[in-house]
Amino acid sequence: MPVTHYRSCSLCEATCGVAIEVEGDRVVSVRGDAADPFSKGYICPKGTALADLHHDPDRLRKPMRRDGDTWTEMAWDEAYDYVGSQLTAIRAQHGPDAIAVYQGNPTVHNLGLVTFGQLALRTLGTKNMYSATSLDQLPHMLAALMMFGNQLLMPVPDIDRSDLFICLGANPLASNGSIMTAPDVKGRLKAIRDRGGKVIVLDPRRTETADKADRHVFIRPGSDAVLLLAMIHELFAAKLVKLTVPATGLEELRAASATWTPERAAPITGVPAAEVRELARALATTPRAVLYGRIGVCVQEFGGLAAWLCYAINALTGHLDTPGGLMFTTPAIDPLPLAAMFGFDGGFARWKSRVSGKPEFGGELPVTVLAEEIETAGPGQVRALITCAGNPVLSTPGGPRLERAIRGLDFMVSIDPYMNETTRLANVILPPSSVLEHSHYDVALAAFSVRNVAKYSPPLFERHADARHDWEICLALWSRLGLPGKLPRFAQQVVTRLFGKLGPETVLELGLRTGPYGLRRGRHGLSLAKMRAHPHGIDLGPLEPRLPGRLGTKDHRVHLAPRTYLEDLPRLEKVAGKPQSSELIMIGRRHLRSNNSWMHNSERLVKGPDRCTLLIHPEDASNRGITAGGRARIATALGSIELAVEITDEMMRGVVSVPHGWGHHRKGARLSIAATVAGESVNDVIDPARIDALSGTSALTGQPVEVTRAP
Repeated sequence: MPVTHYRSCSLCEATCGVAIEVEGDRVVSVRGDAADPFSKGYICPKGTALADLHHDPDRLRKPMRRDGDTWTEMAWDEAYDYVGSQLTAIRAQHGPDAIAVYQGNPTVHNLGLVTFGQLALRTLGTKNMYSATSLDQLPHMLAALMMFGNQLLMPVPDIDRSDLFICLGANPLASNGSIMTAPDVKGRLKAIRDRGGKVIVLDPRRTETADKADRHVFIRPGSDAVLLLAMIHELFAAKLVKLTVPATGLEELRAASATWTPERAAPITGVPAAEVRELARALATTPRAVLYGRIGVCVQEFGGLAAWLCYAINALTGHLDTPGGLMFTTPAIDPLPLAAMFGFDGGFARWKSRVSGKPEFGGELPVTVLAEEIETAGPGQVRALITCAGNPVLSTPGGPRLERAIRGLDFMVSIDPYMNETTRLANVILPPSSVLEHSHYDVALAAFSVRNVAKYSPPLFERHADARHDWEICLALWSRLGLPGKLPRFAQQVVTRLFGKLGPETVLELGLRTGPYGLRRGRHGLSLAKMRAHPHGIDLGPLEPRLPGRLGTKDHRVHLAPRTYLEDLPRLEKVAGKPQSSELIMIGRRHLRSNNSWMHNSERLVKGPDRCTLLIHPEDASNRGITAGGRARIATALGSIELAVEITDEMMRGVVSVPHGWGHHRKGARLSIAATVAGESVNDVIDPARIDALSGTSALTGQPVEVTRAP
């Protein structure tokens, strides 16, 4: 007889509750869990692919060693010993910085990797730490550090109580929310309109979210900081500033915005001056309102400034830490002490990369410098690479160069269930157990949830005897490598065995009991036993005002105008005054059925029309002799790719769109379904040198491109 298990989907940030029907060792069905207090039965197409990932015949089950083009299975202890000996020898000869670590986006969706995985990977003593952070949310984390005192204190829209939702550079109907854990964003936005509120979207493309909004406004890519400065100028000019939190830097922010009038901003942003004024006034005069900026705000040449100004404008209009505005969560497990325990430290520019001098953030360097750190000889040269849950050959700008650099490494090991475009280059692949074979709790994502909730899910399936969890793999390597200059090796092995017996559930128990809903609430407090007794999850209530107590700044005030940002404004002044280029500008896009590069081996998610296409405005297409259904060549100084064309007025004139995460045609990858819908990797033509000079974040959007009709 089939048995139904309840769980949170771990494939994106929405954390939707799912009901998974199992018969024997097979998943029979996956549907939304109507009893989940947060998602209330909603599920997106990705949720059903949990079964595909678990049963995927392409998923590796045993360690694999590469000799030339030949792959051979290994026993686990043999693989651990081999990898440990190789990395230990490289570190002994060349120093700890000779080993680099790259972690991909799925890490934050994984209880074991967020806890013991970080303990192992972040304590290796290397300055060459990299992750998807510098391809994504780094500017928001930097602003949180500078303004609120901790990089994890990123406030989220209280979308369920807002009456005005201004969405800048985000498409939550495709992303399911991002740094805004919110199942059924479509329903939540509809609820705003149903109660008489408004949704306004600013984007160079009329996205799926814009289609459901009250108003869509085109904005030129990369000009978000200019728009926000002009809105702030209007707030001061119209005497609409209303601070409701303790703060410093108000006069400095007034001075910084003084010359950025809406009239000056209009030709730069493409947003009429009257529209800028209306947006500012609407935000200031609506009692419950929020401005939400996301991925398009971050991954541009002025992403640092834009992320800072998003937080600042919410503070200036009285919508920071107030219901319906931008609020801080109260998760069941406080991520701040947990992060410190497992190696996440808050810091910026404490050191710089060896070759091009890019700033460190949170103990990591921007991933765009990884290739040059491998290629460039000298002390500290990267000679070995550990990748975990990542595919940087497809996900980072300048992918072909990074691939060439990786081929020149002395050694590489990948913790990954697939032989993908990156792991195929490794000497050893260590595949972890299936997502349904280990327990789940959203430690990281609960910190950015639009409602305080908690949910624990035990494994659906008992792992096979010859399977290992990813956190066990990390601890096994940790015990063999040793910590340079810290724990003696024998002590580390004892600690590793202890952690291996306790498992991540011990961390959960400790976090729940010491958290805000734990021991202080007596017998009604949360514990792991209580979580097990509530398989659908527990609703902990709406977001609550948390300032100034939650602030990590020394003076317990919000810092509205950190010097780091004020010193970057002249760079914006210099660039913003330049004439507009005649070249087309390229932006990315998301799709509800995709999640970066790692969801394309599920047939149910990739079936249907080609999604790796070029979107172009009719006039731009006509001027270049490009026709619908034909193919176009997209070129930069790095090279070119060719894609099928979709002509649509949803694009702003002068702007084209290409999705990321594709390019599954590389020889040696074993992704049988993804290979049939290979597409092209847009990162093959995005210049890795285009970054936000302030934060080091990759400028994935706003890349000038030449688009011509393909032969």
